Amino acid sequence: MQTSHPFRLRPPMTNTTSTPENPSGSVDLAVQRPLCFVLMPFGQKPSVGGGMIDFDAVYKELIAPAIDQAGLEPLRADEEMTGGVIHKPMFERLILCEFAVADLTTANANVFYELGVRHAVRPWSTILLFAEGGTQLPFDVAPLRAIPYRLSADGKPAEPTAVMPAVTRRLLEARNADTDSPIFQLVEGFPDIQRLKTDVFRERVAYSNRMKERLAAARRQGADAVRAIETELKDITSQESAVAIDLFLSYRAVKDWQAMIDLVARMPPPLAATVMVQEQLALALNRAGRGEDAERVLTELLQKRGPSSETYGLLGRVYKDRWEAAAKAGNRPLARGLLERAIDAYLRGFETDWRDAYPGVNAVTLMDLKDPPDPRREQLLPVVSYAVERRIASGKPDYWDHATRLELAVLANDEDRAGQALGDALALAREEWERETTARNLRLIREARQNRQDRSDWIGEIEAALAVPTSE
Repeated sequence: MQTSHPFRLRPPMTNTTSTPENPSGSVDLAVQRPLCFVLMPFGQKPSVGGGMIDFDAVYKELIAPAIDQAGLEPLRADEEMTGGVIHKPMFERLILCEFAVADLTTANANVFYELGVRHAVRPWSTILLFAEGGTQLPFDVAPLRAIPYRLSADGKPAEPTAVMPAVTRRLLEARNADTDSPIFQLVEGFPDIQRLKTDVFRERVAYSNRMKERLAAARRQGADAVRAIETELKDITSQESAVAIDLFLSYRAVKDWQAMIDLVARMPPPLAATVMVQEQLALALNRAGRGEDAERVLTELLQKRGPSSETYGLLGRVYKDRWEAAAKAGNRPLARGLLERAIDAYLRGFETDWRDAYPGVNAVTLMDLKDPPDPRREQLLPVVSYAVERRIASGKPDYWDHATRLELAVLANDEDRAGQALGDALALAREEWERETTARNLRLIREARQNRQDRSDWIGEIEAALAVPTSE
């Protein structure tokens, strides 16, 4: 079903299509405030006292302004989503929006059903309110500190400015509460190493096997085949989130960075604002040559959501790319400063989660590239090695674990160990850009060794092996 949006938010990214207002087709990277989903009836409905309640006026005059004063973006449920059987897009908005306000007036069955779903997922970030005389709250809901408001004779809120501060205050208090519901952890609060949430998405999320298979086949065929599936899907907001994310990651697999950026603009705002999507958006922006935009997305994500090994790792890559460009341009002072920023970002990522060896090995590699090498690498090497060996011993290693072991072996000049790690990494390689990332790091190490007149020809042989395509 295609839905309309009575209160349509501008998502974190806007479409890059050229328009008279935007002739260059540039992307607006303004990051939205946290979303607050509003559960309430639409239009005019009868109250228990016989009068009519104008819920649209309640929303416009009371609820939306109070949400705005709390520094949040109001997102009202689509009217056609509230009739009949609740469907997946509604569930996803209930789950992914960070905050919610529910108007319990008239004891609307849809609102109470949605409230039950919401409380099962995020029990501490939903604010309740009701019109005095407009309903009698059920026994199970009455103790939940619902905020009352009065109605005027025309069914609109009387003195809404007197009630707004209470709603705003509750929303501000809810910012300090946490929830650990497993329903949305995969895209928001993944309990394992943050880097893994993207890679295991297709395994963990259940949705149409037919669509999974079609996207897998499209990835093997290339970017045009993936685009053809998106064209067939039409309005991405009417699709379940799993489809949108798999399509998004399929564009990543075929290295269509601009398509990833454009797709975020068309996602529903709650999905576009998730950590996974924003991190991968930054990756795409950086690969598309827009490092400053990528940096802005990642730093704002860190400010809003706190430290993450994956977010810091991506930020380190942004600075590393800028360092290499500055070094090639012969700007040594700038290159030196950017190299330090890259090392610092990777270190912060590793220190955020010692289990995640990926930012750690990048920090060690960049320390090795300094002239002279950074002495901290000797302290960090055994810690990174231990982290990756623990991951491999767990029985669930992925490409990045063996690629990290390979890089560590190269840093240690251990050709035999590097050869074994190369074979293990290639056996688990999924997407071409992964091998390219590892080959690039090895090239940087080889060039640094050549500058020091150390033997490095064997590293080039590993780079060549990584360049050979592997099947998905």
